[in-house]
Amino acid sequence: MSMLIWLVSTLFTILNWLIIFRVIISWVRPNLDHPQWRKFLRITYNITEPILGPIRRLIPTGSLGIDISPLIAIFALSIVRNFVISLLRSIIYGI
Repeated sequence: MSMLIWLVSTLFTILNWLIIFRVIISWVRPNLDHPQWRKFLRITYNITEPILGPIRRLIPTGSLGIDISPLIAIFALSIVRNFVISLLRSIIYGI
């Protein structure tokens, strides 16, 4: 059953990396005419927007125009990940 814990941890890690990738992409602005980039960016946005969108609505960018929703999302995902893994460990191992 530790495979389940590993899988959950890996999924949260992938989400964190996709959020970081999305931040970097927002700075770099790649060529969207290339179909592979467009497909990969669409997948990245479709996965991360359900996480970042609600945070952005709750905490507006303000007068500085800095979007801190990725930082909050990564922090929140870390808390949720630790909670889910602790819950799985207590269910599986009775700890």
